[in-house]
Amino acid sequence: MPTAAHAHAHALDLGRFVMASPSSFHAAAEGARRLAGEGFEVLSEIDAWPGGPGKYAVVRDGALIAWTVPEGAGATTPFRILGAHTDSPSFKLKPKPTTGRLGWLQAGVEVYGGPLLNSWLDRDLRLAGRLVTLDGAQHLAATGPLLRFPQLAIHLDRAVNEGLALGKQQHMNPVWGLGDPSAEDLLGVLAEAAGVDPYEVGGFDVVVADTQEPAVFGAHGEFFASGRLDNLSSVHAGLVALVQAAEATDAEGAPIAVLAAFDHEEVGSASRSGASGPFLEDVLARIGDGLGASAGDRRRAFAASWHVSADAGHAVHPNYPERHDPANHPLLGGGPLLKINANQRYATDAAGAALWATVCGEAEVPYQEFVSNNDVPCGSTIGPLTATRLGIRTVDVGIPLLSMHSARELAGVQDPWRLSRAVERFFAQAG
Repeated sequence: MPTAAHAHAHALDLGRFVMASPSSFHAAAEGARRLAGEGFEVLSEIDAWPGGPGKYAVVRDGALIAWTVPEGAGATTPFRILGAHTDSPSFKLKPKPTTGRLGWLQAGVEVYGGPLLNSWLDRDLRLAGRLVTLDGAQHLAATGPLLRFPQLAIHLDRAVNEGLALGKQQHMNPVWGLGDPSAEDLLGVLAEAAGVDPYEVGGFDVVVADTQEPAVFGAHGEFFASGRLDNLSSVHAGLVALVQAAEATDAEGAPIAVLAAFDHEEVGSASRSGASGPFLEDVLARIGDGLGASAGDRRRAFAASWHVSADAGHAVHPNYPERHDPANHPLLGGGPLLKINANQRYATDAAGAALWATVCGEAEVPYQEFVSNNDVPCGSTIGPLTATRLGIRTVDVGIPLLSMHSARELAGVQDPWRLSRAVERFFAQAG
């Protein structure tokens, strides 16, 4: 199959992954489901884990870590870790979600992360996440099209095209029906979707998600539009690459390949399932325990390890060139980004840049450098967090996007596949 066909097929499968993953909890479950179908054993954290070679995965809340232990792996075998995140900017249901006035049913939501508010207006939206019943059991729930943030008509705001100002509390209250809020129950709708008794629901973590299907389009089919490309594009690339890497676990000197897809990156990563939490360190320690590693062995393994932090980055915007660095203009379709920042908002250094150049060269994948305009504050990723927490060498990469943090983001159709190809080579890098 030609390269273009590979990239197109990868994009379509990414679209299916996105539609199956409207929340971080769904993304982790869908990733585990796909890996189980490829022969990975999905483990529980409360059970003892196998110690030998094999393919494994574990889910903690909305995060997923999966890995392959090759034949011949020992106490000091290094890790090759692909870090990504399962969450995206959105809106999260408040504890009393059923609200409304003037005959409208509305949902009480809290802004999650930093969404482009206007991009969520006038779209058909759904609710998705987990419900936890009083017995402690967790249930995934996802509705069909249910909500909408209706925009005020231009007839009632003649100056709207001169500047739209949206209040997060006043204006971002989606409608979901007509009626009396005291007689309706949004939580009941979710419980029905999950197949549980609403009176048994003790807690919930539920977000708003777009319902529009991802699409390939453009003059030559070069564009790919979808919700949650930041950062399901990296999670999906890691899943595809890990499955491929698992087929080479008997290669001499093969490292332990790890996909770490964390939750809560968009709100700072400070949680038990976020990159600042203990999840990755817990898993790496248990892998080492299974291989008979001492504390000293584990440090030796970490010193020889690499972490690629894969998160979406910015393509140059043709209508706002002044917001970008004058000399670095990454384009959609030009290959994944190598993300660089002098102030360590990204963890890339010279050694990491050389590693990325090597794996992209071996994968026959072009890549582009990204650096911010000095007058525009630079965002950050999980890369510096993992480098700081574990001391593992880290490089920051990701596919370029336009409309980042929109309800519907825009990528080049070639770039997600190219990222996966490069990560596959990275997983195979020995020594």
